[in-house]
This record gives sequence, C-alpha cells and structure tokens, in this order.
Amino acid sequence: MTSYVRGQTKQDSLDIKQVALDYIESQHQVKPEQFERSAHPRMVKRTFWTNKKTGKEYLRETFTDAMILLAETYNINKDKFPEDPKKEVVILDIYNKIASVKLIADDWVDYMHIIKLNGEWKLVNVLWQFNDAKEH
Repeated sequence: MTSYVRGQTKQDSLDIKQVALDYIESQHQVKPEQFERSAHPRMVKRTFWTNKKTGKEYLRETFTDAMILLAETYNINKDKFPEDPKKEVVILDIYNKIASVKLIADDWVDYMHIIKLNGEWKLVNVLWQFNDAKEH
C-alpha cells in the first residue's frame, strides 16, 4: 500500500493567513465572533510577565474564553490601536496539516501554531511579547 502526504494548497495558505487576521482584527473591530471562528476552543496564548514586587518573570497564560471577552471589550472605545493598525502576517512554515505563523502588530509580535482539523484551520497556540520587553 502506498501512502503520500498531500502538500498544502494556495487555499490553505489563504486560510492560514485569515486565521491570523481574524485573531488580530477581532480586537481591532470589536468582533468576538471573528476570534471565535478562528480559534480552537482549547487555544492557549502565552507570554512572560514580571511580578512587580519581586521582579521575577513568570509564564502568563490566556485561554480562548478570555480572548473572546477581550475581543468584545478591549477596543470598545476605539482607542487601543492606530487608525490603520499594523497586521503583517508571515507564514513561517506549513507541513501537511500544521503551520507556524508570525504576526507583526503595532506594539507586539505573536508566533502562532495553526492546525487543520476536519478541513478547517484553527489557532491552537500563541506565544507573544511586546516590542519593548520592559512592558511585561
């Protein structure tokens, strides 16, 4: 029996890019449904943070439900992003049903893992930091 790995298509690349755009645009446009359609229910977003009392860094995690709430509230006054926010999506690698993506926004960078499940690309991991690491 012969097996083969089907390579990604142009549509896969477009869909992967759209997942990253949905992630950031949901915050720009206050559209939690846009985030929800792009993220797996078990998505985890992580960064390092600094304990203000001790100065010690630790791993900070956010999950899908909190990100949906963030998209619903973060930019409600339309004052968190420039009028024309930066949202540069770079697909770093695609291998069959997994992809690594870099999103360059105005104040931070996100590295994302996106997976194709049941024919749909979904965001499963985000590792991010502010451009100025001192903000953490």
